[in-house]
Amino acid sequence: MVAATSALAQGSAEPPGDAGRGETIARRWCAACHVVAADQTRAAAAAPSFMAVAARVGSPDSLKAFLADPHPLMPDMSLTRAEIADLTAYIVSFRR
Repeated sequence: MVAATSALAQGSAEPPGDAGRGETIARRWCAACHVVAADQTRAAAAAPSFMAVAARVGSPDSLKAFLADPHPLMPDMSLTRAEIADLTAYIVSFRR
């Protein structure tokens, strides 16, 4: 019974994101406003860098929720759950 419950819980868990794919998404969709990489030299002054976001975000889950819910000043990019997980993994990678 415990094994079945454990397997069920693991099967329903969302897979972790891929930071490499997240970087690709960030460079395509986010770099026009945010500094998304160390080699980027220009961005909108009002948009925080991904490094700043990584430093102040509470948990990866809160960042995922933020990215899933369209909000003012950011376009609704209609990211999939996998893309949100990838982008979150990339942003969180700046904590290291």
